[in-house]
Parts: sequence; structure tokens; C-alpha cells
Amino acid sequence: MFQKLRQKWKVDSTQLFLVITTFAIGGSLTGMAARKMMTLIPVVQPVIWTILYIFLMTLTWPLMVLVVSVPLGQFTFFRNYLLRIASRLSGKQRPGNSPAPSPNHQLPTMNIAIFASGTGSNARKIIEHFRGHPQIKIALVVCNKAGAGVLDIAAENGIPTLMIEREPFFRGHTYLPQLREKGIGFIVLAGFLWKIPSALIAAFPHHIINIHPALLPKYGGKGMYGQFVHEAVLASGDRESGISIHFVDEQYDHGATIFQATCPVEPGDTPASLAARIHSLEHAHYPGVIEKTILSQLVKNH
Repeated sequence: MFQKLRQKWKVDSTQLFLVITTFAIGGSLTGMAARKMMTLIPVVQPVIWTILYIFLMTLTWPLMVLVVSVPLGQFTFFRNYLLRIASRLSGKQRPGNSPAPSPNHQLPTMNIAIFASGTGSNARKIIEHFRGHPQIKIALVVCNKAGAGVLDIAAENGIPTLMIEREPFFRGHTYLPQLREKGIGFIVLAGFLWKIPSALIAAFPHHIINIHPALLPKYGGKGMYGQFVHEAVLASGDRESGISIHFVDEQYDHGATIFQATCPVEPGDTPASLAARIHSLEHAHYPGVIEKTILSQLVKNH
């Protein structure tokens, strides 16, 4: 059952636990609030009391789960969940893989290139999120490491790949023809370890975003990636860490921040245990923030 829920909601095990917890606590608070409100209504007849009680429960439940979802870090999930329910009730169906309603069905399609160097766990979540999306398409996976897991993920999903080499890449313009051939309009970095050259940034102004496994401006810059970031956070004694999603400019981890989410640093944490918590945040938020950012730009330019 839990595996089916994970697939249906596109969440990992940690987020599934938090989602179920939010449902449970939100439901309990809904019942308590509805009973409290019923004490203020002078109704004696059991049938009418029951009808009013169910009505109040129905009105109160969305508010309660949203309130509970905030401290548990699941606000985005439940906001989108409630929007889907509202769409079904109104008779306006949304695409099953799109967690946010499209503001304009006449918007053009934006082709994305995912740049990745490693196993591709974030790339997989992004690909799953946009499968069948009416405005956003993953059109290319760009990789700089032969045998990287992200190449297998691209193959599984029928997405073309482009292997790049260091010297031509840092010239800046070398791979622009291949990107233009695929109609790429937006670049998403998902564990890509090379610095983006100025020429590529100039070709895609404010159309390249990255995710960093810490709360920028802390723990950013050259050499600050993966385990090195988590080791620095633990060495500092900080009580929280998180993720930063930002636009890419000519400096490492310097572009304007789009979104941040936090998680606690627990006593006894290791770089590996903190990394696992950070990965959960990445998987939960990165695809949705990408979607919101791209749709906002499409609306603005339409």
C-alpha cells in the first residue's frame, strides 16, 4: 500500500511519513475544532446535529491540514493536493503529473536541458514531475561524466543525451548549437559540478537555475558541494541547514535566491545523515520550484 502511495504522490519514504502524519494530525484537529464549534450551536435533534457536524468538518479540514503541513515542511504538497481536489470538484481536470495549475493553456512549450554529473536522483524526480506536462518538456540531459547514473535515467525515459568535454565546454559557445537544435530555453543544474561559463550564462540570462545543499550565502563557493558542504555545516555547530534554489551567474552559488527550505541539524548527525535529510528537501521542492519559475517567465513573456 505504501509503495502505491509513494508512486501516486511521487514522494520518497521520508516525505510519505510526513504526509501521512499531517493527514492524521490534521484530521484529529479537525474533529476537535468541529466539536468545539458544535457546542456553540443550539441543535438538539441528532440528525441535524450530525449533518451540521459533517458540514463543519468538511469546511475545517483543508485549513487544519495546511496549518499542520507548515511545521512539517509539507505545505507545497498539501496546497497542490487541495488544488487537485478543487479542480475535480469543479469539473476542470488538471494533468496528473502537473502539481500546479497552468495559468494559461495557450502558453508555448519550454524545453529544458538538465545538466548533471552523478547518479541523477534529482534529475529523476524532475523528469517524473514533468512527464506529460502541457508547457514544460525535458528535452535533453547533458552530462560530463561517462557512466554516470543520470545517463541510465535518461535512457529509461527516452530522453536524448549530450556528453560534453571540459575544454570545449569552458570555451562557452561550443555546445550552443546542440542546445539550440533541441530548442532548449531553460537549463536546470542537478548535481552538475562544473562552473557554468560566462558565454552560456549570457546565452540563457535568468534561464539557468541550480540547487545548493545549504542555506546560502553560507557554505557556498568553489569546492563547496556534496559532503564538503555538510562537513562544514556540522563543523560550524549550526542548528539548521537546508537547500537554496537560485539563478546562476558568473560566480559560484551567487545568483539571486528563488527559494529556500530548512531542516534541523540533529545531535549526533554525520555528513551522511544530514545529506539524507537534505536530499529529501531537494526531491520535495526542486521540481515544483522549477515549474513555478518557468511558468512565471512564460506568463511574463507571453
